[in-house]
Formats: sequence, C-alpha cells, structure tokens
Amino acid sequence: MKKQETFEELLQKLEDITNKLEKEENISLEESMKLFEEGIGISKKCNQQIEEAEKKIMILINENNEIKEEKFHLGNE
Repeated sequence: MKKQETFEELLQKLEDITNKLEKEENISLEESMKLFEEGIGISKKCNQQIEEAEKKIMILINENNEIKEEKFHLGNE
C-alpha cells in the first residue's frame, strides 16, 4: 500500500513540473502536455488536502462553561 504524499511533497512535485515546463527549451509538445496533465492532477490532490484540513480546523471557545465550536477563517476571507 502506497503512503499518501504530504502536501509539501505534492507542492514540491508541482514546483518541479512548473520549472521544467518554464525552463526546458527542447521539450516536446507531447511531453509538455503530459507534464501539464500531471500538474493538474497534483493540484487537485493539493486542493483536496486543503479542503480536508479546513474541515478539521475548529476553534474551541469556552463560553459560559459551554464548549462552542467555530470554523477557523483565514484573514483574507
């Protein structure tokens, strides 16, 4: 069973693909399309991991001896 790659590992792969597409002059159209397709797949995996993390992030606030869960929102929302 293959272990799930971490977000950081996926991001590094995506960066490597991007660099290869941007910097290699002698890359064929077929190879470019293959790398682009792989990058899109990796991007989707990254988005899934982000969505899963967002679902898990909750702030627990003690309010009048009650535990209240609130979703965590980033400052740019």
